[in-house]
Amino acid sequence: MVDPVFVLPGDFARCVIAWQQGHGRRGLPWQCADPYRVWLSEIMLQQTQVATVLDYYPRFLERFPDVAALAAAPQGEVLALWSGLGYYARARNLYRCAQAVVAEHGGCFPASAAALQSLPGIGRSTAAAIAAFCFGERAAILDGNVRRVLARVFGIAEDVSQPGPQSALWQLAESLLPAQAGIAAMAPYTQGLMDLGALVCTRRAPSCVVCPLAARCVAARQGNPEAYPRARKPLQRKAVTLALLLARDGAERVWLAPQASADGILRGIWKGLYTLPVFVDSSALLAALPAAARERAQWHAPVHHALTHRDLELRVAEVDTGADFARADGGRWFAPKQWHALGLPAPIARLLGVVRTG
Repeated sequence: MVDPVFVLPGDFARCVIAWQQGHGRRGLPWQCADPYRVWLSEIMLQQTQVATVLDYYPRFLERFPDVAALAAAPQGEVLALWSGLGYYARARNLYRCAQAVVAEHGGCFPASAAALQSLPGIGRSTAAAIAAFCFGERAAILDGNVRRVLARVFGIAEDVSQPGPQSALWQLAESLLPAQAGIAAMAPYTQGLMDLGALVCTRRAPSCVVCPLAARCVAARQGNPEAYPRARKPLQRKAVTLALLLARDGAERVWLAPQASADGILRGIWKGLYTLPVFVDSSALLAALPAAARERAQWHAPVHHALTHRDLELRVAEVDTGADFARADGGRWFAPKQWHALGLPAPIARLLGVVRTG
């Protein structure tokens, strides 16, 4: 049950807009009405902190200044620039979406949230953000930060990641929109909700004393804002141990191969990225080597890497196999000067000592 703390929905919107114009974030490079720039930032900001995106965003724009440039690039180059941001399905969808915009919309993003949502990788909230910022459409966003703000203000105690409560939140979010369409209202309102969730109504230790909604916030009034919304069930994590082969050709080159399928040992992890050859265990790795090379294999200390649902332990064997060594995995030898231009998963880049310089 939603507590009707605002007499009129317009009160909520006016409060958010006034606060954003006086206290919200300014000067972020994607705060504009360019759909390409807004879309790129929205995809990057999914599951990623603003500070990290501020590092990657200008590099993407320098290489891909518009959607046509992105669509025309090789996918590998897009993945290479994305390397280190994680959640690589975002980069693959980014590439597919750029190609769809060029092929189906003449290089121009459609101007409605409904049409934007039909594009690869653009969900309901992302589509609404682009439509609101760039076209002034009365479209409601509902990312994680906004769900938390609304749940606290209106006293929604359920797990808002579940379909029922989430559907109710969507209805609530739509009822709170500014009465008038247009960028002048929708841009500060949408940005204000984002800013409140990121800067004030934080997951831990929210700053209720400076929140413009505190006087009418159910959670603040009860004195327990962190109890809202109810925490989702923890993810069932799985520990996975894999063996990686760091094969050298007698010089400095290393064998790297693209993960091209959702099948196999990695089961879709790092799809499209270049990795060292991966094996289920050390025995399988050694069996793939020439007999003379097995004795020369030197094992590194295990590398630990956390993914969304898995905790990886990577056991790396380094061995000089000679340049005649080859695998039927689509890979080849790459010299150090080539590594930075490949899409490498973060732990592989760290193992190879790759430093991203832009």
